[in-house]
Amino acid sequence: MSKPIFKYILNLIPRPLLIRLSYAIRPFLVFFLKGSNYIDPIDEKSFKTFLPYGYGKQRNNVLSPSTLSLERHRLLWLYLKNDTDFFSANYKLLHFAPEQAFYKRFRKMKNLDYVTTDLNSPLADVKADICNLPFSENEFDVILCNHVLEHIPDDTKAMQELYRVLKPGGFGVFQIPQDLNREKTFEDDSITDKKERSKIFGQYDHVRVYGRDYFDKLRSVGFKVDDIDYTATLSEKEIETYCIAKGEIIPVVYKI
Repeated sequence: MSKPIFKYILNLIPRPLLIRLSYAIRPFLVFFLKGSNYIDPIDEKSFKTFLPYGYGKQRNNVLSPSTLSLERHRLLWLYLKNDTDFFSANYKLLHFAPEQAFYKRFRKMKNLDYVTTDLNSPLADVKADICNLPFSENEFDVILCNHVLEHIPDDTKAMQELYRVLKPGGFGVFQIPQDLNREKTFEDDSITDKKERSKIFGQYDHVRVYGRDYFDKLRSVGFKVDDIDYTATLSEKEIETYCIAKGEIIPVVYKI
């Protein structure tokens, strides 16, 4: 399958259906793209190239054929594996908009009491609005909420709900697309055209572009925040081989 055709299909098919179709497509992608240039650290399979991805501006060589992971997924996997006890400690985990790269792997982990949630995802156990969660206070040890908040008009309310359901002593990872050259987050509700949204916000269904003030907004609702540049711990060769974005920040939050 050529890259232009793959991009066309990616943009044409609704995401819930794309998730279902991908289970059938992946074995063929893995077979035809196997090689030794790049490695997906999630399953340790290697390929001659990764696939392109992007609803707005296309990024080449970023989508793993086997796990369908992107740069941020592989970065998060490496961080959780190497710098946390996520894979060994007994945790109750809440996972928003569960990514295919992680879903089955987390479900099989015996140390996790794994709960998934989303409004639309076919992988969600609980259909819920992030601004009005049907969970008790202090219920979860760990929360993963990655590339969700940029879709939510009232992200402050969403952050407050995340804080409410996280246990004291617990932690979360709330990755977002972020422009680190921008001091202040930009949002404009008057921009409704999908093409214009893709151009300005990076994707047709995003409502803002987060700047460096994202971390302070998380702190304002009560979280302790570590903005971790995990790529700084990796070699240039590892960054290239794993196809991750150098300098991308992992926002790790804690409820004290």
